Amino acid sequence: MGGMRTKPHSFSSIFLLFLALSCVSTAQRPNPIKTIVVLVMENRSFDHMIGWVKKSINPAINGVTGTECNPVSTKNPGPKSICFSDDAEFVDPDPGHSFEAVKQQVFGNSSIPSMTGFVEQALTISPNLSETVMKGFRPEAVPVYATLVKEFAVFDRWFSSIPGPTQPNRLFVYSATSHGSTSHVKKQLATGYPQKTIFDSLHENGKSFGIYFQNIPTTLFYRNMRKLKYVFKFHQFNLKFKKDARAGKLPSLTVIEPSYFDLKGMPANDDHPSHDVANGQKFVKEVYEALRASPQWNETLLVITYDEHGGFYDHVKTPYVNVPNPDGNTGPAPSFFKFDRLGVRVPTIMVSPWIKKGTVVSGPKGPAPNSEFEHSSIPATIKKMFSLSSNFLTHRDAWAGTF
Repeated sequence: MGGMRTKPHSFSSIFLLFLALSCVSTAQRPNPIKTIVVLVMENRSFDHMIGWVKKSINPAINGVTGTECNPVSTKNPGPKSICFSDDAEFVDPDPGHSFEAVKQQVFGNSSIPSMTGFVEQALTISPNLSETVMKGFRPEAVPVYATLVKEFAVFDRWFSSIPGPTQPNRLFVYSATSHGSTSHVKKQLATGYPQKTIFDSLHENGKSFGIYFQNIPTTLFYRNMRKLKYVFKFHQFNLKFKKDARAGKLPSLTVIEPSYFDLKGMPANDDHPSHDVANGQKFVKEVYEALRASPQWNETLLVITYDEHGGFYDHVKTPYVNVPNPDGNTGPAPSFFKFDRLGVRVPTIMVSPWIKKGTVVSGPKGPAPNSEFEHSSIPATIKKMFSLSSNFLTHRDAWAGTF
């Protein structure tokens, strides 16, 4: 080969090669996420739990400044009002969050959401509660969330699926409907709700899932989850979660259920008032550290959200126009709710090594012009991420934004 010299690549040819490689569509690249871990906590609004991170951590977050106030009466708004403060602490009694209470909180004395009725509604329960619902935690009081918001992603426009209490909203998380429920219907909870779930879709497509619970798995409120074929999908959190994480054996969809009740030697850690949020912070840290140490870490996405706002103030107006009814069901008398508006905004944090530090996600890009992030975004994203062949569960997850 003696004196032969290869022709050097020109700058333009190298540039064109680079351009061609960089133009490979995202759809053609392998999806790095193989495991989605979902943890749904209880009854706290975005502003109440992490609204103050705006001032001390990231001004781009749609949080609070302290200028947000509610009148004592929306019917006779005068000079008397209560403004949002940063001295939240132990909460007891539990603020109102029934369908009727949320309507008063969101609409006040208006026909459109004004977010001015929180104080007025709280006063119907207890005189002291009117200040409680207008308080948020300083970031140093919720240090685990403050750190995760700083290091990973916060969604500052994620809403509960309906303006109502816990179980109807939890039903939306994995089935995109509450099958007409706007409250806790004990008979229906005992019988089990009949709708198809994302667990069924995963099973049909040969994908794995597992429920890691502490004292009761609320996922058993879906009737299908009581079938014999799913019996080995349920695991005691304390016995199995860390073991599976260490072994790299967490399933494609890993659901973690917090402890909903105080038991001897095991305090509740779900954040539901009057439970101590310090226990919730400790629990989230425990889950995060188990995932971080797992061989699956580089292919994992952790989703932390709250079922509903629990009666605590939030300043972001609830979407109420052209929200699709999931399945044609309507709520019971006297409201006959059409499931055509969302609930109050809730804290949502996502954690993964693939997330850029300090990410703030404020709204989805489609699939509809008015799509929002809400609990139905979870099954919608699971369907998309795992390329499930099943149809959407309802009209709601077909509409919800995906992350």
